Formats: sequence, structure tokens, C-alpha cells
Amino acid sequence: MKKFFFRGLKIISLLVIIGLALFYFNQEKLIFHPHQLEKEYQFTFDRSFEEINIKTKDDKMLNGILLTTDNSKGLVFYLHGNAGSLKNCGDVAQTYSKLNYDVFMLDYRGFGKSEGEISSQQELFSDVQLAYDHLLKRYSEEQIIVLGYSIGTGPASYLAANNNPNLLVLQAPYFNLSDMMNHYYPYLPTVLLKYKFPNDEFIAKCKMPVVIFHGTDDEVIPYESSQMLHEICKPEDQFITLKEVGHANINSNPQFNSELARILN
Repeated sequence: MKKFFFRGLKIISLLVIIGLALFYFNQEKLIFHPHQLEKEYQFTFDRSFEEINIKTKDDKMLNGILLTTDNSKGLVFYLHGNAGSLKNCGDVAQTYSKLNYDVFMLDYRGFGKSEGEISSQQELFSDVQLAYDHLLKRYSEEQIIVLGYSIGTGPASYLAANNNPNLLVLQAPYFNLSDMMNHYYPYLPTVLLKYKFPNDEFIAKCKMPVVIFHGTDDEVIPYESSQMLHEICKPEDQFITLKEVGHANINSNPQFNSELARILN
């Protein structure tokens, strides 16, 4: 009887180890859901734009779009969520273009026409810093607003903490991905998570103004995540609650647009 018990325990332990290993080596597929585009794909937007290709340190090409407007007040450096590609970002860019801001949007590795695959947190941070440095050839930092949405709030907060843009805007941010992992997978040890994206640590280092938007009906990232972030923000930073707004419809919300116009003007 005892022999069967220990044999069963060994089998269960082995299955747990295999499950944890599968999670560790495949977590990118859980976090990132890229939509790839052919290299020949032609973007179409209803305003002036140019494609910008940036070579990484390991010779991968990152693809971005710079949409420009007349009488530009500056640049919104936009980092999108964990799915899709720049093909789907035209309406988002319009939100900032109509306020007379140029908009730069970057596809992460494996997204859109960008080459490679995301394989580490530091690699992703290095890529967005490289893109930021490239835009500094055209804009001064006092003209730049860094804006992150959803998963993009981690790289956006990293940029703001390690540079000096004029403003950091976060849409539906998480406290950090360890907290998100505890929310969705409480049975998994967070030590296995390669992508910490510690918004809490980065925001604490930000010297520029920080504005957080979060909908109370967010079904992906809990509204409470932003409440926790707000507690570590500077007194002058802003936390704007969007009542009855979900995760995917922030940009179309009238309150968001009126508050954004107030802040950017």
C-alpha cells in the first residue's frame, strides 16, 4: 500500500514539474498574441505617415509608423497592447492626431512587419528604448508624451522611468505582471514569470507628470490595479476613473476624450 502511495506521489510530482516547465518555456504564447503582416503589406491611413524601420542590436528589423499632422504640438509615443498590429491602430492614432499631435506607433518583435520573436523582458525594453532614441533625432524630450495601453503600459513606464519625456499616460495599466499572474493563475509560483513588467517600481521613479485612465468595467485588467498604482504616485499625478468602461473601448469613450483634450491642451 505504501509503495503504491509513493509511486502515485512521484507521478503527481512529475506531472506538476512538467506542467511548470511547459508554462515557463511557453509563457510568451500566453502573454503575447501577435498578428503578423507580410513585408509587402501596404498601410493605408487617412493622414500623412511614413514607415520607420529600426535595426536592433541583434540585426532584427522593427517596424513603426509615424503619423504627422499640420502645426504639430509634439509627439505621442504610443505602445499598444498584447494583440494585433499597426494595421488596427488607425482609429487609435486619430484620437491624438485630432489634438494636433504626431503619433509614433511601434510593432513589437513578431507583430506586424517587425522581425523576430519576443524572448525576454530586457530585450523588449531595449527595443522600445532604441525606437525612443530614434525619435529623439526629430523631437526634443519636452515635446514627447509616452503613452502605453494594457500590456504596453509596462514598456511605457520603463521608458518614462529611464528617460525624461514631458508626460506619461497609462491606459488600463496593471500593478505588475506578478500581480496579474496571482489574479489569473494563483496556483502558479510567480518565480516562473520571466516578464515582471513592474509598473509599480517604474512609476515610483518617474519625475514627470503621470496620468492614469482605467474603466470600472475592465474585464481584463482589474480596475483595482490602477487604484494601487495611484497610491504610489506623486500627489500631483492624476487617476481618472472611466465609469462603466471596459478594456477595449477606452479611446471611444467621451469622458476619456474630453479629459485627454484637457490634459494635452
